[in-house]
Amino acid sequence: MAAAGARAEPESLQPVDALRRAAENLLTERLRSSDGDAVPHVTASALDPRLRLQRCTGELQGIMPAATQVSANMTVGIRCAAPAWTIYVHVAVETELKVLVMRAAAARNSSPAATDVELQLRRVPGIATSYLTHADQLSGRHLKTAVSPGTALSTDLLAADILVKRGQRVTLVASVGGLEVRAQGEAIADATAAGRVRVLNLSSRKIVEGQVESSDRVRVSL
Repeated sequence: MAAAGARAEPESLQPVDALRRAAENLLTERLRSSDGDAVPHVTASALDPRLRLQRCTGELQGIMPAATQVSANMTVGIRCAAPAWTIYVHVAVETELKVLVMRAAAARNSSPAATDVELQLRRVPGIATSYLTHADQLSGRHLKTAVSPGTALSTDLLAADILVKRGQRVTLVASVGGLEVRAQGEAIADATAAGRVRVLNLSSRKIVEGQVESSDRVRVSL
C-alpha cells in the first residue's frame, strides 16, 4: 500500500516541464505574430525541482499583458484557475534574422554608412525590432561606443545625431490662417531630428517650444 501511495503522489502534482513549455509557447506565439520573417527562440529556465504544485484541472493560462515589452531576459506568469495558483518562470529570448553587421571596426561617435555593413543571418539576444535590418536605418545616427568587426547593430548601440545645437540660430516657422510666419530664434538646448526643442524668440524675447524640421528650422504652434 505504501508503494502504491508513493507512485500515485506525482500524478497529483503539476509536471514542471509543462510549466516551462507553457511559458515558452506564450512568448513564441506573441513573437511570431509581430516579428514577420524573424524566427523566435524562447527558452525557459529550469525550475526548482522541489516545486510542488497541485495538478491543474484545466488549461494553464499565460500572464503577460499586451503592453509588456519583450526583452532578452524576462519573466512570464503561468496561472491555474483550479486549484488556484500562479507561478513565474524566467525565460531567455533570442531571434534568428538577417541583421546589419559591421564589416570592420568603428570608433565611438562615428556614423556607419551602407558600405560599412552587410546583412548576415544571425541568432541574437532579444527581439527583431531591437536590431537594424536595412541600411537606410543608419541615416542620422552615430555609434555610442566603439564596435569590433562582426558586431550586429542593435538600436542600443546607436544614438540619433544632434541636428540643432544649444545657442544655434534657427528660423521659427508657424502657420497662421494658411500663411507662414517666420522669426529668428536661438535654441536653448540640443535636439535631434523631429525632436522637441525650446527656442528663444529673438523678436519677442519669449521662449517657445517646437519640433525640429531641419538643421536650422523649428516649427511652432501659435
